[in-house]
Amino acid sequence: QVQLVESGGGLVQAGGSLRLSCAASRSIFSSYAMGWYRQAPGKQRELVALISNGGITNYADSVKGRFTISRDNAKNTVHLQMNSLKPEDTAVYYCSAGLVRVPFIPTYWGQGTQVTVSP
Repeated sequence: QVQLVESGGGLVQAGGSLRLSCAASRSIFSSYAMGWYRQAPGKQRELVALISNGGITNYADSVKGRFTISRDNAKNTVHLQMNSLKPEDTAVYYCSAGLVRVPFIPTYWGQGTQVTVSP
């Protein structure tokens, strides 16, 4: 069983930055794509950023140019660097892992980490 553990959430002012990290319990990075999702109160969960096992990235339009996803296969970790944060980025952010396919369908989920951006 794979476990994903997120960290790095918190409270930040608009315009600030946060870096989220996700650690996997065992090595799945060689064959899994990793994605960051978020869910704001009253809204559906949405895919924010995706990185394939080969390092190809994809972003939601709302975060392009502000967020960067990266992965360290040697350390079984994936990161989400979030810059120029806006109040509308406030949500619970979830790390996910799934086979490399289109569309991306997560197999594993983390427990989520809260990100709150104040005006």
